[in-house]
Amino acid sequence: MVRRKDQKKKQIKTEDDRKDIKSEESCYHSYADEVEIQCLRSDLLQWYDANKRDLPWRQLAKLADLNKRAYSVWVSEIMLQQTQVATVINYYERWMKKWPTLQDLARANLEEVNEMWSGLGYYSRGRRLHEGAQKVVNEMDGEMPTTAETLLKLLPGVGKYTAGAIASIAFNEVTGVVDGNVIRVLSRARAIGADSTSQHVIDALWSLANKLVDPNRPGDFNQAMMELGATVCTPKTPQCSECPLKSYCRAYAKVEKHKTKSTQKLLRKVKEEKKEIKNEESGETRYSEINIPDIECVTEGCRLCIPPDESWDSSQGVMNFPRKPKKKPPREEKTAVCIIVRQNQNGEAEFLLVQRPDKGLLANLWEFPSVQVNAELSEKKRQIAMDSYLREKLPSIEVSTQRNRSYIGEVVHIFSHIHQTYMVETFTVDFSETTCDNCHDNSDAQRPWKWMTKEDFTSSAISTAVKKIFKAYESLNGLPKKGSTKRKASGPTSGEKDKKKQMGLEAFFKPKPKTV
Repeated sequence: MVRRKDQKKKQIKTEDDRKDIKSEESCYHSYADEVEIQCLRSDLLQWYDANKRDLPWRQLAKLADLNKRAYSVWVSEIMLQQTQVATVINYYERWMKKWPTLQDLARANLEEVNEMWSGLGYYSRGRRLHEGAQKVVNEMDGEMPTTAETLLKLLPGVGKYTAGAIASIAFNEVTGVVDGNVIRVLSRARAIGADSTSQHVIDALWSLANKLVDPNRPGDFNQAMMELGATVCTPKTPQCSECPLKSYCRAYAKVEKHKTKSTQKLLRKVKEEKKEIKNEESGETRYSEINIPDIECVTEGCRLCIPPDESWDSSQGVMNFPRKPKKKPPREEKTAVCIIVRQNQNGEAEFLLVQRPDKGLLANLWEFPSVQVNAELSEKKRQIAMDSYLREKLPSIEVSTQRNRSYIGEVVHIFSHIHQTYMVETFTVDFSETTCDNCHDNSDAQRPWKWMTKEDFTSSAISTAVKKIFKAYESLNGLPKKGSTKRKASGPTSGEKDKKKQMGLEAFFKPKPKTV
């Protein structure tokens, strides 16, 4: 009986300890003073009103029509995912000019969407945006969901952050947002030094964002947090002296404390040297030290602090926050690529491209015939693998008449998780042997393919990697290189720049004038 009571008391004590730890943790890594929170909101919004960038989506977010407003925010937030603002602006303006409403986008086909998205990267974003527009128009009578909860639940490709951004900016819902910029701002503001990708830290950041968001101007407050992270509280060159939140920032206070301690230590050393001289003349002299308040988290084993095995690096200052896990190196892949060229009846060069599957990496985009190969394969075996692929997947293409087959070189492209090396070759075929202009048979045996001129190529849904391959081809003009089987073609080398320029691609494929 006594033992059971002791166990029960121990259990209650443990639960009380957990409550105390949670309370202490939230006190240091959050904001407990309501007056301080109100001042923070006021200072941040005042800074935002004076310093915000003039961005096209911010103008459209003021539209009176709520559906147009929400759509404009939705497009901008999807484009801005993992893409810099400077890159997005032109894409956004062209997109909104072509499809100014949900209904316009819903009527577009996926090919048009991919073409408009070409070069922006992460192509599934455009596809999901297109799917979402069609769903709103066909299943919701064209009315956008108005809350973060329903946006998250009903729209494909809309995650927690995007839902919060649309709801707060377009519909004025009082909800916070957490993206990369906000993670950085909040992690520094509250000295959150644990792995920023861990669920515990993510939950804490969302809780903090929802606590801080201004109830009167939620959309502006969220944009202000993101703007601050993008322009002032940056990853590598933070401008702390210009930050409107520096007086609320624990990372900044920690850096200033370290500076003060370092200065104090230096002054103490100088004073001690003076003290020795003073003692010889008039006796002992005492010097008082600066009293620096302790601003460290006192919770033992706090899961939001910098881990004990990772020390604070004074040279990094506020850049000690946030902490991210070490990225896994991208996997290595080798792919054989063949640029097949023909000259059409108008004398223009045309290139054979095939469409990628509708799922997976670069879905539905166009590429040159490609086949993944073993890195150890010789050039001859790569050619055999390519020919086998062409016979199996593109049986309508006659490659037996290939001419001028040559190896161009290697083109390297880094995806987020793949280090891709393309080993590029080329050959020409006769127009008479490839009279079928395109094929859209979606069977496993044959993928959709078509012939494109250079003009068609540049306006089609082509990935950045394929553009790099074509640029390498153009730099060598598709001409055979004698005695060279391994040439880096990711860009002209200094030696190649010094070589005499060869005739252009158009001149190479231009038909010879008829003699009279």
